[in-house]
Amino acid sequence: MTARFEGSATYVATADLAVAVNAAVTLQRPLLVKGEPGTGKTELARQVAQALNLRLIEWHVKSTTKAQQGLYEYDAVSRLRDSQLGPGLGGERVSDVTNYIRKGKLWQAFESPGRVVLLIDEVDKADIEFPNDLLQELDRMEFHVYETGETIRAQHRPVVIITSNNEKDLPDAFLRRCFFHFIRFPDAETLAAIVKVHFPDIKDALLGTALTQFFEIRETAGLKKKPSTSEVLDWLKLLLAEDLGPEDLRREGKHSLPKLHGALLKNEQDVHLFEQLAFMARSQR
Repeated sequence: MTARFEGSATYVATADLAVAVNAAVTLQRPLLVKGEPGTGKTELARQVAQALNLRLIEWHVKSTTKAQQGLYEYDAVSRLRDSQLGPGLGGERVSDVTNYIRKGKLWQAFESPGRVVLLIDEVDKADIEFPNDLLQELDRMEFHVYETGETIRAQHRPVVIITSNNEKDLPDAFLRRCFFHFIRFPDAETLAAIVKVHFPDIKDALLGTALTQFFEIRETAGLKKKPSTSEVLDWLKLLLAEDLGPEDLRREGKHSLPKLHGALLKNEQDVHLFEQLAFMARSQR
C-alpha cells in the first residue's frame, strides 16, 4: 500500500500517532490504541479508512459481547422451530444451514473483495478472555465454520484498529501481537488546532480564554472525571451558540464554576468539589 496516513483536514493527528498507524499497516499487525475517553480513538479508524480510501467495518464491543459473534452466529433455535413447520411454511429452509448463520464483522471483513479497515472498538469492555479468543483468527486471517465445514480466509488482510479505554489489563499474548500506541491528552497548541478544525471562525481571544479555563479545570486536584476533548468541543459549541465572549467567561476565582459547566463536569461530586473550593476561597479573603 503506497498511501500513508498523515491526518486529514478534519482530524489532527500528531506525528507519533501517524507513525504508529503507518507502522501497524506496514507490519500487518493490529494497531492497539489506548487513551482516556474522548481523545479520538474511535474517530481515528474512520479517518484512517478515509485517508487510505478503504471501506470501514465497525465492531462496537459491549460487556456481553463474545468473540464468536465477530466470526458468525448460528441460530439453532430458529432452525428447530422451522423444522416443525410443514412445506411452504418455512420447513424447506431447514435443509440449508446457511439460512441460520449470521455473518459477524470479521467474516464481513475477510470476504470483502477489497481491503478494509476493521475497527474493534472498546475491546476492554468485554470479558478478559475476549481478546485471547480472537488471537488465532487475527493471526491466521482465517476461521472454520463448523456447521458448514468451510474455512473462511481473508481475501485481503484488513487494517485492524483496536481501541481500549484502559479499564482492564489485556492479556500479554494479545499485546504481543499488536502494535501499541497511547494517545496522550493534547497539549494546548494541539487542542487549539483541533478546536479550529471544528470551529474555524472562532476568535483567538475566546479560544485562548476558554482553553485556559479548561486546562485549569482538568488540573484541579481531586477531580473524579477530567473533561476530555469531546467535552471541550461541546462547551465551545455552547459558548458560540450563546454568542459569549472572553469577558463573559470571567470567574470570581480559579475554582468557581465556569459558565455552562454541565458540558465539562459530568457528575455531582466534581460540581460539589468546585463549589467547596470556591467557598473556601471566598472565606479566606
